Amino acid sequence: MEEERMSIRTDLALEAREIAGDIKTELKGIKVITEKLTDLNMNITKVQVLDEQGEKQINKPIGNYITIECEGIKRNSTDQKKDIVEAVANELKKICDWRNKTILVIGLGNQRVTPDSLGPKVVANLIVTRHLFQEFEGMNDDVIQPVSAIAPGVMGQTGMETVEIVKGVVDAIKPDIVIAVDALASRRTNRVNTTIQIADTGVHPGSGVGNRRKGLTQKTLGVPVIAIGVPTVVDAATIVNDTMEELINQIKHNTNSSGQIIDAMIQMTDVEKYKLIKEILYPYVGDLFVTPKEIDEVIERISDILAMALNRTLHPDMEYEEIRSWLS
Repeated sequence: MEEERMSIRTDLALEAREIAGDIKTELKGIKVITEKLTDLNMNITKVQVLDEQGEKQINKPIGNYITIECEGIKRNSTDQKKDIVEAVANELKKICDWRNKTILVIGLGNQRVTPDSLGPKVVANLIVTRHLFQEFEGMNDDVIQPVSAIAPGVMGQTGMETVEIVKGVVDAIKPDIVIAVDALASRRTNRVNTTIQIADTGVHPGSGVGNRRKGLTQKTLGVPVIAIGVPTVVDAATIVNDTMEELINQIKHNTNSSGQIIDAMIQMTDVEKYKLIKEILYPYVGDLFVTPKEIDEVIERISDILAMALNRTLHPDMEYEEIRSWLS
């Protein structure tokens, strides 16, 4: 438990790969493909964990992880928002064929805690249609397909593991695919609210902030689980670590002699520096997680982006403005 507490916390496969070593250096069992969309100021990185060796190297299950990085994700730009929505929808469409599928969307998190309310807010803006197919038996619509959604809350509110609730729903309605939307934790401050991760490996709610929870995976639910998440928090040690790295860089740039302490810090690996900072901070702040002060507005924008991207994916024949009209 002590080793786990001192380990670098991140839900992003891209960051786990960066921690394992230089991203440009090949690791056995891991494949990384990066695409730069210069006109959109966006990077799309695909991390593939190919086998058990790759799984052990970055501590992520075998599967595919797509990371979309763009500063515009957290900014209130109408034009760029549409581009981001389409980029996310396009990546989702590459994962599988969504047509003629029954979909269940799970909005994970606590709606009363703003950084953790992403999942429930996304669910609130989805076009849910399963009830229409139930009411009009034999309905065959070329524009919409059966979509249902639920925000199961957290254990502190329900007294139940999320997987217990979701498993009951899955057994009852028998969806073809489950999509789980969740807030994540990052180890880089510049990735908070600017990054979207899509994974075909499912999700372990609360893992990034140190909670032990049973995962929502194909193994536990019996159907494929696609996870979509955005890092909304970092822990205090990450902020201090990033600040110290910038301080060291400035000292190296502005002076000829950096001193023994700085030289010692330079020789340390990222993991060693993080653990040292964590050990120093823990007696004073414990497992403190931090989110930007404008998180209320940002969560509203990001939840709208993800909901629109899901609506464009699950109802592919509906145009962007048509979806807007449906929800208004």
